[in-house]
Amino acid sequence: MRLTCCRPIPTTCREPSSLRLNNGTVRKFRILVFGIAAVLLSAGLTSCSSSIDNGVSQLESGASPLPETIRPIEIAQNDIAFPVPFDQEWAQGSATRIVTLANGSGEVVAVLGGGDRVVGRDETSSAPEISGAPIVTNSHEINVESVLGVTPDLVLIDASSGPQEAIDSIRSAGIRVVEVPEAWTIAEITPKVEAIGSAVGAPIEAITYVAGLTAASEQMSLAPIPKVAFLYVRGTSAIYLLGGEGSGADSLIRESGGTDVGAQAELGPFTPLTAEEIVRLDPDVLLVMTKGLESVGGIDGLVELPGVAQTKAAATRAVIEVDDTLLLSFGPRTGDLINAMNEALTELNSP
Repeated sequence: MRLTCCRPIPTTCREPSSLRLNNGTVRKFRILVFGIAAVLLSAGLTSCSSSIDNGVSQLESGASPLPETIRPIEIAQNDIAFPVPFDQEWAQGSATRIVTLANGSGEVVAVLGGGDRVVGRDETSSAPEISGAPIVTNSHEINVESVLGVTPDLVLIDASSGPQEAIDSIRSAGIRVVEVPEAWTIAEITPKVEAIGSAVGAPIEAITYVAGLTAASEQMSLAPIPKVAFLYVRGTSAIYLLGGEGSGADSLIRESGGTDVGAQAELGPFTPLTAEEIVRLDPDVLLVMTKGLESVGGIDGLVELPGVAQTKAAATRAVIEVDDTLLLSFGPRTGDLINAMNEALTELNSP
């Protein structure tokens, strides 16, 4: 039986760690991670314990030692430049003290030209213009006291923000709270930008400017088309998930010229990773987040995971790691991220 994680209306984008057991958070980025993740994982892995044991045995037997010189291709935060903010005064009456809790909203507000108006943010916001604003979340959960402490006149949230009690408390304090749409595909970025721009009162010219930045180049093609598996891993929490259709990463992989093996297999956004499944899908390339890769001991630990060890990607150590706050932010830098991913896939796809 395949255990599939359904997405509570999400983050991943905030990453799965942002997912809460009470109302979940997975729609990218957010990824759905659950206090029950360990239970699901245990069930999924137990059902295939024989395959895992076989995988471990093959590793211990020393079959085909892996090359040690190839490193993962890293796409770091600083590798994708922040766009120049729109330079025009906002009209009187626009929000002046903004807290950005919606996935990627801090970066959008900054590029709209309102970075100096951001007085609080969540930990996924990383634009230089808002780096001085305090983080008002505990992990990915809203800290009501911290939010109220910065006296905002607007709080931006999305479907993954929570807990709901915290949102209700902020509204009860008389603060304007606006829920903006999430984006887990390229096509969904512009509506997200437009909603944020409208909520903060940015000039229409600024909204048009930022929406134009988000437009990705034409879908890229590679030959042969590399098969890519997006793995959401948190070794310290025993969370191992395989991305599929709707994870957000599937859109990025497709646009950059690859095929998401989870989506191709019609798996849900995030499914507990089993040895049998990953061996069956046999990806050419593994896509992971930087913190996730670190949590399993780097590339050496990743390619030794049961099942993963038997894939083409492990044999060639073909791994792309992307900064956690960059991969699923779906904002002004997503087009450049896709270009960088295409370059990485091209390099790994070369004979």
